[in-house]
Amino acid sequence: MRMESTPELAAFRKKVRAFVAEHAPGRKLHTGVRAPDPGLMPAIRAWTAKLYEAGFLGIDWPEEYGGRPDAHPLEPSIVVEEITRAGTWPPIGAAALASAAVLQFGTEQQRARYLPRIRRCEDVWCQLFSEPGAGSDLAALQTRARREGEVFVVDGQKVWTTNGQHADMGYLLARTDPDAPRHKGITAFALDLRTPGVEVRPLREITGSTDFNEVFLDGVRIPAADVIGEIDGGWRVAMSSLGHERTAVAGHGVELVAALESLLELAGRTAIGGRPALGDSATRQAIGELATRVGVNTAMVGLAQSRMLHHTEAPADAPMGKIFFSEVNHDLAALGVRLQGTDGILTEGDPAVAAQGWWQDADLYSRAYTIAGGANEVLRNQIAERGLGLPREPR
Repeated sequence: MRMESTPELAAFRKKVRAFVAEHAPGRKLHTGVRAPDPGLMPAIRAWTAKLYEAGFLGIDWPEEYGGRPDAHPLEPSIVVEEITRAGTWPPIGAAALASAAVLQFGTEQQRARYLPRIRRCEDVWCQLFSEPGAGSDLAALQTRARREGEVFVVDGQKVWTTNGQHADMGYLLARTDPDAPRHKGITAFALDLRTPGVEVRPLREITGSTDFNEVFLDGVRIPAADVIGEIDGGWRVAMSSLGHERTAVAGHGVELVAALESLLELAGRTAIGGRPALGDSATRQAIGELATRVGVNTAMVGLAQSRMLHHTEAPADAPMGKIFFSEVNHDLAALGVRLQGTDGILTEGDPAVAAQGWWQDADLYSRAYTIAGGANEVLRNQIAERGLGLPREPR
């Protein structure tokens, strides 16, 4: 694995860093994939549009839709890293997934309709995949779409829809052939969330925030022209577009490094048994172990990027990276709370809480990372079956 930066990539990083410092809409107060307050949405939409206009988003799109064919494949990862390093808001929603699906499988009319609106951030998209009985096992989805002439009538329920309360459009999967095998008979749609019959209900989480939503679909009529790809071919559309989430791992690497630096700062300001925490050998050992795991995560990010550049990705790469990141992230946050001793029970808003309650919120939210994008337990099965070739357990 060779991941040395070229002078061109270094210059690009410097350009992105300066742009973020000048135009970003302020710092995020919480870690994770969080939904902003409604009052922040105009600033985030404007920020996202500026990133597209400057050529920092949609880099790998065709030139006629604003992309740069001569761009280095690692440029999108650099943009993610610099936004994460600045601690500011990334573009919210599922526009990257939706645009990948439209570019690869959509019609020319769909590209002309949706892509410019994504670039101007006139449409925030959300991902309507997961259901109460079909999260990690996406092929079990039960939302139905039946055809009536030139429309599909959709009934069902989606859940864990990030930023659904802010979204204008949904990238929807629904079952169009209930008699087909599990991965067949699923169709992808572009859904205007202002269509009658769509109801979005925010979910209150353990952190007190509402980052996720339930979405109810009751007799929702979607024009047949808004099918993405082939009817009953939605599984292929979804799996292909999910492959475009690879740049997220770059941000995860930066997140862990920043959290480790904050942990060291916290340890330097707290005491255990009347002594500085860093003077306690058990604390130093715990931090040293986490530092090692953060270094391993950074190496795994580099390996994933190297394989992506050389088109040698392995089926186990993505699940291994996601599991490793989520578990290190959880352990970092948990130690940050433990170092505060009895003050660890304090929360955001208490004047005596460390770092404005960041550690407590991060500890609670860290559980979400072990579920989102596939529960870690399910992903371990995928590694065993697809990566190691082990037989599936009989059902």
